[in-house]
Amino acid sequence: MASLLEMVALAWGSLLANRLRSLLTMLGVIIGIAAVIAMVTLGRGAQLQTESQLKSLGSNLLFVQSGAAVGAGPASRGAGSATTLTWDDARAIAAAAPAVAAVAPALSQRNQVVLADRNTNTTIVGSTPDYALVRDFLPLTGRFFNGAELQQGARVALLGQTVVDSLGQTAEGVLGRDVRIRGEAFRVIGTLEFKGSTGFRDQDDQVLIPLTTMAARLVGVNATAGIAVDSIAVSARTPAAMAAAEYQITNLLRLRHRIVPPREDDFLIRNQADLVSASNSVAGIFTALLGGSAAISLLVGGIGIMNIMLVSVSERTREIGIRRAIGARQSDILRQFLIEAMVLSLAGGILGVLLGVGASLAINAAFGWSAGVAMDAVGWSLGFCLLIGVFFGGYPARKAARLDPMAALRSE
Repeated sequence: MASLLEMVALAWGSLLANRLRSLLTMLGVIIGIAAVIAMVTLGRGAQLQTESQLKSLGSNLLFVQSGAAVGAGPASRGAGSATTLTWDDARAIAAAAPAVAAVAPALSQRNQVVLADRNTNTTIVGSTPDYALVRDFLPLTGRFFNGAELQQGARVALLGQTVVDSLGQTAEGVLGRDVRIRGEAFRVIGTLEFKGSTGFRDQDDQVLIPLTTMAARLVGVNATAGIAVDSIAVSARTPAAMAAAEYQITNLLRLRHRIVPPREDDFLIRNQADLVSASNSVAGIFTALLGGSAAISLLVGGIGIMNIMLVSVSERTREIGIRRAIGARQSDILRQFLIEAMVLSLAGGILGVLLGVGASLAINAAFGWSAGVAMDAVGWSLGFCLLIGVFFGGYPARKAARLDPMAALRSE
């Protein structure tokens, strides 16, 4: 143990003798370690944020979408492009699917919302009072519209926070005022709590109105089959009941729409858990790519360590010859230079960890995340530093150990 400590002290002294050269050599390792820790923290923070936003959509959710419309050619226009779901479908699901707790049909359209001299283009969503329960979207101020207002087709609205800001208002100040949508006046009875963005959609950039009002006054869809809707959000009774709810909804809609094999379903059901899983998978790949890209600079740092160790061997050839002449074995020379490379690499790693932790804390503070620091990345990085020292210091150490003592003594 004493011999090892002496070698570490000797290696440290050698590094301090050439401080600037040692620091420049470690720079690649420092940047590499800091980048790996910061990038892994960034990736995981984004993953946690996305997962949190998906969960904010509601609990135990299933999304039933209309099917895809078919154009003139064989290409499909994508899910939701056809009008295949109705409000009656939503009511049938609520009444006949035991695993379902509540449903909220939705019919949406982008429109201009005007208040005094300000206006904004936003998404108008027509739904039912159960929207607040299913989507966990409670009013921040005011109240949600009720069943009586739904039946009457009342011209009432709740504004998302982005819409409130775009109209130059406050959540309290906009209550009781009238906004105009396609020339129709709607009384603002509430504002929605802040939800944030999911993917490319800002959940706060929307206006909620009763579904009957939406169909009669804005969209004009009120066919004999019932009010057509774009989608139906369904809340299962428990997380364990989601599979049963999906099965019951599928069979019920097939019966209602008279779908028999080999005809394909004219609707699509998406599971919230599947959306979270897919998001986590994408975020995991994103994190791995970020970490892998940053790790390349570690290899560059390792090459720098090998280069400086080869220079060190050349500069200290006479020292190696003297040590061999007074009894040092090849293994002693090998260990000396190998430990020196490992100390150089590990010192750079420790500085890189400090820089990476600082960068991670700054990232969390800048984005308001609570992801913390990727401590496993810290551990792996330090371990990788030791491997870099062994791998890239191995060749210079072997070269030093194999020097001919007589030739080394004659060198200048």
